[in-house]
Amino acid sequence: MSQYWSPAVRELTPYVPGEQPREQLVKLNTNENPYPPAPGVGEALHDYAIDHLRLYPDPTSAALRGSLAETFQVASSQVFVGNGSDEVLALAFQAFFRHGAPLDVPSITYSFYPVYANLYGVELRKHPLNKQWEVDIDALTAETSRSGVIFANPNAPTGHAHSLEVIESLLTRVTDRVVLVDEAYVDFGAESAVALIDRYPNLLVTGTFSKSRSLAGLRLGYAVGSEELIDGLLRVKDSFNSYPVDSLASLVGIAALKDAEHFEACREHVITTRERTRQRLEALGFEVLPSKANFVLAQHPDYEGAQIFAGLRERGILVRHFNTPELNNFLRITIGTDDEMDSLIEALEVICG
Repeated sequence: MSQYWSPAVRELTPYVPGEQPREQLVKLNTNENPYPPAPGVGEALHDYAIDHLRLYPDPTSAALRGSLAETFQVASSQVFVGNGSDEVLALAFQAFFRHGAPLDVPSITYSFYPVYANLYGVELRKHPLNKQWEVDIDALTAETSRSGVIFANPNAPTGHAHSLEVIESLLTRVTDRVVLVDEAYVDFGAESAVALIDRYPNLLVTGTFSKSRSLAGLRLGYAVGSEELIDGLLRVKDSFNSYPVDSLASLVGIAALKDAEHFEACREHVITTRERTRQRLEALGFEVLPSKANFVLAQHPDYEGAQIFAGLRERGILVRHFNTPELNNFLRITIGTDDEMDSLIEALEVICG
């Protein structure tokens, strides 16, 4: 470790993203959308005036926030935007969870949460999933002293999603701190909690353009909540970076939101392919957890997860293997195109006999 690092930096364990291979592989490890973004995105890029790059973007991102507000049927003042939902989550940790009390979180969920907690000095109170590999809502609300509650719905990397009724039951029990519902994968079959924000001022819903909008390379995320919560995020943002979303990203994001037909077609295609893949994996003897995301989590009773991962890698197919005690035997498989999933199944037929 460097002598120049502060003590806090020495204690950090950074987030490790999925492998981004340089060789040509069937890439099913980072939950990217297999289909291109809306055609209007290309038109927006073509029409963008390069001379605009010398100017600062709108610090309020008013046009993009307005487009998101129209999409979700909320007020612009209830919308916040940032460079990917990861940045929005980081700002939320700073704004809402530093109360000197534990933050309630599932023990198996998005692995960036503990990284943020360590960075900002937030104690995590982790709760195991239930026997069905679902986020245990009762456990998250059992303790009274907390700085807040955070969970992904659908959960990552398990794919399970709770209904609005279940989420509302949580909100009726946690009224004194922020409940953050991370909806990175909500568009692949789950219900969005945005419908509840007017009834629960402590509810913050985050989302991303990376998955269902096919814009992972752009880095664009958002939060929807009460004006009180959005103001809290703005206070942190304007104390850190007043211009987080550049003008080109805003233009592309608006174009993606406008094309509802393309959005619906892409997500329905992913859902259809996911269910077809689940059936084919089960036919090979895999246990596949129910998923409302653009991935599935699967394990085989006769083969170790690391063994299958290595076998697929040798055959040019990359999936995600988590080397943790709870998930060591599982593989998280992103839903790709039909041809890519056919290649996956053909490889697994060889590996698993």
